[in-house]
Amino acid sequence: MVTKQNLSLLIIVFLLLSPAMFSLSGSMNLALTPPFWLTLTLTIIMTISFFLLNKNPSPKQIYMLDFACYKPPAAQAITKQGAVAQARVFNKLYKEETLEFMRNTIERSGLGDSTYFPEAFLKDPPDPDMEAARAEVEMAIFGVVDELLAKTKVKSRDIGTVVVNCCIFCAVPSLSSVIVNRYKMKEGVVSYNLSGMGCTAGLIAINLAKQLLQGNDRSKFLINCLFRVGGAAILLSNRPSDHRSSKYQLLHAIPTHTASFDRCYNCIVSEEDTEGHEGVTITKDLLAAAITAIESNVTSLAPLVLPASEQARYLLNHVTRRLPMANAKPYVPDFKKSFDHFLPHVGGKPVLDQLQRSLGLTEADMEASRMTLYRYGNTSSSSVWYELAYAEAKGRIGRGDRVWHMAFGSGFKCCSVVWRAIRTVDREEATNVWSDEIDAFPVDLDHIAQFYYFSEPSKLA
Repeated sequence: MVTKQNLSLLIIVFLLLSPAMFSLSGSMNLALTPPFWLTLTLTIIMTISFFLLNKNPSPKQIYMLDFACYKPPAAQAITKQGAVAQARVFNKLYKEETLEFMRNTIERSGLGDSTYFPEAFLKDPPDPDMEAARAEVEMAIFGVVDELLAKTKVKSRDIGTVVVNCCIFCAVPSLSSVIVNRYKMKEGVVSYNLSGMGCTAGLIAINLAKQLLQGNDRSKFLINCLFRVGGAAILLSNRPSDHRSSKYQLLHAIPTHTASFDRCYNCIVSEEDTEGHEGVTITKDLLAAAITAIESNVTSLAPLVLPASEQARYLLNHVTRRLPMANAKPYVPDFKKSFDHFLPHVGGKPVLDQLQRSLGLTEADMEASRMTLYRYGNTSSSSVWYELAYAEAKGRIGRGDRVWHMAFGSGFKCCSVVWRAIRTVDREEATNVWSDEIDAFPVDLDHIAQFYYFSEPSKLA
């Protein structure tokens, strides 16, 4: 029985094969072959191809038409000292040593003096209630979706799937429903609402699409110090007709999850402190958990992207180090031979420093990440998109360039997404959150002192 799906496969096979038949007609003189034999030959080839396609169907290509990042109003910008002062206003119960810790952390965090605070925290007195949280989320979501639809000229009713992530705020109706309602999407739209996935959710959402604070506890204060307002929207398509109008093609989406290890699972936990204030506890296992997750992820990604020469060197080193009396150091593959741009999540300055050392990267390789942390702070799952916007605004994305997005977060999870630029993104074309100030970057960050996160002892200690 030829179903509608099989019929479409047959049509595709015919369209793919017919040019080849015409090109062969000159060299093999098929034009002189009796029509019966030509028809029989075509039928046999089409039948074989039909069963091969049914047995091992080729995956659909995924394209990114465009993306947009949210730039809050200038009235929400805050300096590092202003953030500390506002914390003092927000909660008069904070101890002086807690505020001093916050000041030192922010000064050494890699953040600049133009990141954005939620509007509710800038009021006098601050008023962070549910209504204010919803208003903040809607400003970010509607801001980026409006811009994305305007840039791509895509109608909202043509969108078939909506994936939304918000790490902490969980609303009813869901945020995906808020989008569907606002843009009057079609009744059959499929929606997913991710929560509790941490900073890696922005790339986990890509993989999903591909497959279908308060208190005196210092470990909880890191979230207050590093996180800022932000958001991003990305439009993906599996329609071949969108290839020419898209910016990027999705090559790989590799998620890894290390929650089976208790130390990884417990290194970032939402809980109350001894005074009953809710916050996010970060333990001393964080860096080890991050390294474990990233190493696992890179191990899965490497065979897909590294050239044969690098894989051979790695394998030789792996064997050599297991020989008796061997003292060879582990070989770190040169990923710069596989990627033109490395854009890791801007979790914090120490994390970026460790990544740079581990992968043997230069300051130029890390520029987009460090400048994003400085200008916009840690915007959680949307931070990797601010980095890509930075590279575009600098005019650094050329046709054929490979972009490595990496994000990691609580759980502990790590996800790598690899894109190939379908076309050169002209600097003048790249109108985004960086456009009006990109010439002022990069800025010198050498004056920022080193610091180590204050964290709780391991929960397994």
